Amino acid sequence: MAEEVDRNDPELKYLSVERNQFNDPATQAEWTQKRLVWVPHENQGFVAASIKREHGDEVEVELTETGKRVMVLRDDIQKMNPPKFDKVEDMAELTCLNEASVLHNIKDRYYSGLIYTYSGLFCVVVNPYKKLPIYTEKIMERYKGIKRHEVPPHVFAITDTAYRSMLQDREDQSILCTGESGAGKTENTKKVIQYLAYVAASKPKGSGA
Repeated sequence: MAEEVDRNDPELKYLSVERNQFNDPATQAEWTQKRLVWVPHENQGFVAASIKREHGDEVEVELTETGKRVMVLRDDIQKMNPPKFDKVEDMAELTCLNEASVLHNIKDRYYSGLIYTYSGLFCVVVNPYKKLPIYTEKIMERYKGIKRHEVPPHVFAITDTAYRSMLQDREDQSILCTGESGAGKTENTKKVIQYLAYVAASKPKGSGA
């Protein structure tokens, strides 16, 4: 069986983050005290705010970024996840699974150089518009034969799962890359082919030369 990947390895800085930094009790307490939520914003989609006063169908909130107080409809408010879920690898794990939280998590990970994020069985990819050192032979070797939940999100993990299922179940497998023009469908398809060519030609770990 392949060894589990060390998520703290500096070579994986574009794939994973240290989770312990999000479990600070003080940060959790501050989040609870401020009653943080997401509210609609004309330019940014959603912004963080803290609830100050509730009045019928309306709620007065203070925008975290500017300190400005505004009234919003109660139905327009979306719950915010606790800090321990920041930059979570699989959005299916979010306690509050809503549009604002999904967009925030993808954006937060993207700004940290993490372009791959799972959403249940799906893998969401945001085009970085630059080359990242996450498609090398060494990285492919890290993903070979390892279960998806044991490694950071990557198109290689999706491809390896399909490849192993094909070998074990003796059934055809499909990987569907969808998205708008310029989203990176072609490039990720190339990475799928690259990985399949690598694992199909390589010998099992532990075999002789």
